[in-house]
Amino acid sequence: MPQTPHVEQHFTASEFVRDVVIGMADGLTVPFALAAGLSGADITTHVIVVAGLAEIAAGSIAMGLGGYLAATNDADHYASELERERREVEEIPEQEAREVLEVFETYGLTHAEAVPIVNSLRERPKQWIDFMMRFELGLEKPDPKRAHRSAATIAGAYIAGGLIPLAPYMLMTQLYSALIASVVATLLALAIFGAIKGHYSGMPRASSALRTVIIGGLAAAAAFGIARLVSGK
Repeated sequence: MPQTPHVEQHFTASEFVRDVVIGMADGLTVPFALAAGLSGADITTHVIVVAGLAEIAAGSIAMGLGGYLAATNDADHYASELERERREVEEIPEQEAREVLEVFETYGLTHAEAVPIVNSLRERPKQWIDFMMRFELGLEKPDPKRAHRSAATIAGAYIAGGLIPLAPYMLMTQLYSALIASVVATLLALAIFGAIKGHYSGMPRASSALRTVIIGGLAAAAAFGIARLVSGK
């Protein structure tokens, strides 16, 4: 009798998708809030465009650098822990073997069941070290190209997101018409972005889209209100 194939649903977002989410989230929100805030101060669209482009440039560099440093730190940490595990396997193998035994016992294996596996690992030093890195320390070997790729992806996503709320100010000269167009375009982009993020994170798309729109809208509204208050408009 034919059986229906079992299909499992898992979180499928790659590192690339996560970097896009990081860059796009800030890219849509921060320039949007800045443009709305400056609009509240009742200045020209030209000034808003110049300030917005400056913010996008600075923000993309800062976000990209943050992604680069995070990936570099992960790689350095992995290399440091790998070297430590190598030394311990060579210098204190009995203690390391006990630690492996404890790992297996946390998964429900009895002492008698785990001992042959531990002895087998001890005959394979490389696999033994890899096991300790993954299951004792919870570390995966990082991609050596990760830092540069992460920096470029986050910075690019930030720029792409930041140009959406700024585009109406580039195309229109009337301040409040540009503000309304920017709000509509950005909230729509936030909704689409939130739905896509929800798809990759396993969350309901509608609730993810709504939450993203609310966060972005509140940031822009707060900036607009503060600018109006400070400028006395």
